[in-house]
Amino acid sequence: MNQPMAQEQPETSTISGAKLLVRCLRELGVDTVFGYPGGAIMPIYDALPDSGIRHILTRHEQGAALAADGYARVTRRAGVCMATSGPGATNLVTGLANSMLDSVPVVAITGQVATPMMGTDAFQEVDVFGITLPVVKHSYIIRDTADLPEVLAEAFFLATEGRPGPVLIDVPKDITVNPINAGVSMPRFRSTSKAVPAAVADAARAMAEAQQPLFYLGGGIEIAAAEEQVRSLVTRSGFPAVSTLKGLGAIPTDDPQFLGMLGMHGSAAANLAVQEADLLIVVGARFDDRATGKLDEFAPNARVIHIDADAAEIGKLRHADIALPGDLAANLAALTQRIESKAGPWLKGWMESCQELRQRHAWPYDAPGEFIYAPALLKTLSERAGDRATIACDVGQHQMWVAQHCRFTRPRSHLTSGGLGTMGYGLPAGMGAKLARPDDLVVVVSGDGSIMMNIQELATLKRYAIDVRIVLLDNSSLGMVRQWQELFFDGNYSEIDLSDNPDFAALARVFGLKARSIETRDQVDEALTWLLEEPGPSLLHVRIDPKANVWPLVPPGKSNATMMEGEQR
Repeated sequence: MNQPMAQEQPETSTISGAKLLVRCLRELGVDTVFGYPGGAIMPIYDALPDSGIRHILTRHEQGAALAADGYARVTRRAGVCMATSGPGATNLVTGLANSMLDSVPVVAITGQVATPMMGTDAFQEVDVFGITLPVVKHSYIIRDTADLPEVLAEAFFLATEGRPGPVLIDVPKDITVNPINAGVSMPRFRSTSKAVPAAVADAARAMAEAQQPLFYLGGGIEIAAAEEQVRSLVTRSGFPAVSTLKGLGAIPTDDPQFLGMLGMHGSAAANLAVQEADLLIVVGARFDDRATGKLDEFAPNARVIHIDADAAEIGKLRHADIALPGDLAANLAALTQRIESKAGPWLKGWMESCQELRQRHAWPYDAPGEFIYAPALLKTLSERAGDRATIACDVGQHQMWVAQHCRFTRPRSHLTSGGLGTMGYGLPAGMGAKLARPDDLVVVVSGDGSIMMNIQELATLKRYAIDVRIVLLDNSSLGMVRQWQELFFDGNYSEIDLSDNPDFAALARVFGLKARSIETRDQVDEALTWLLEEPGPSLLHVRIDPKANVWPLVPPGKSNATMMEGEQR
């Protein structure tokens, strides 16, 4: 697997393990690290100045892990975060779990007490290796300073190779202060070639024979950088397509063939078309319960072609009639070459049926009422921001409104916590995205519940002048929990009241950001102009209807065809 490069003649001088670690990071192409210093990791921080690596001091280690996640999503390179031992390391855990469930490459470097003290309950000692085992792709504890180059090289390789994920490197303090030969070199790891499976011919045949075929697109497309290949395949086939939450942007959401997001809060057109399909071409998706609803009633008449980089996902939840594991881009390109362009006159009737569903269930944006209508605001925001926008979203009702109503035409422009559903994700992820792609217009959409989870990162925006624009939708409650309590718990509203929220605009100004509040529809247009055109980090506080719900909604344990439509406010 690993192919060491030619090594230079070793030098006779020595450097500390910490300096060797930082040098290795530079050789691996790391230009930005998010972190927070402390006792056990202090030697590494001593080696950072003048290293050429930009360090971003977040105000909480969870912010560092989530910022590294956002950075990794938009660059497709491993994001890097660092923390000290004990509480510093444990504060990374939620961020690492978030990256694990969404298959995001992150390398976390944690300080640890010196090796002679390990296992003695020393000050700020915790078994971070054991704690993080379920939420990382791989873990290391460095026992010898000489192992640093190989471990770092392998960690970055594992984080990005195959199905990406987070990797943890726990570094005892004595390892970082021990001297090591300055001439030690680092191995390089190269991917092995991935053959295209013979089943491509079977998949092409099934696509030619299907009467009501449908693409089911997932987040694996973006992970594999296979957007170009999937767009070519969808266009050439002429088949309609739906996507998961993380698959949004795989093809443009305003493409005529795209029916919308499927699942619990998916579009009616997408959910109903899936139920009628006789062939699902599943690309980079894993039949997640939020997408499928009641699994044994999901697409009951459809054969399945499952194309995925992770062979373990194929057949895990739904039998695959045809399996195409391995390199996603290569498989898609091979399949595109084999299928007929706009295959068969029968496709016209199926497409017309899907388009009729799309038109019949189009979103209404003229909802009555005096409150600002969040879907309409987000639609307008997305259209005016244009293709240069990257939207980083928190978790809750606003997350679903963004997925339903915002326009995504390019990959890696929709950052959201899918698998873990991490409140507090949006602000640090948007911060990481902006630092990675400074020319993007980065907008964070958050709620009054989520923003308080990592609101301390407003200080990070100010310190580094990170030009992130924040839209804060405030319904004075934990909106998604309130909606479920209304619908499924007989209106027993338990611990969802946030009516004692602070004045968020005033709070943002205290942090040094520009901010304003709006609460009526006639204020929206001018406020969006201010938000999009005024340079520098800013926050737009938007008061919305406390009773507004996200529709449609598939009730828990029900088929996706059983959607609650509700009433638009």
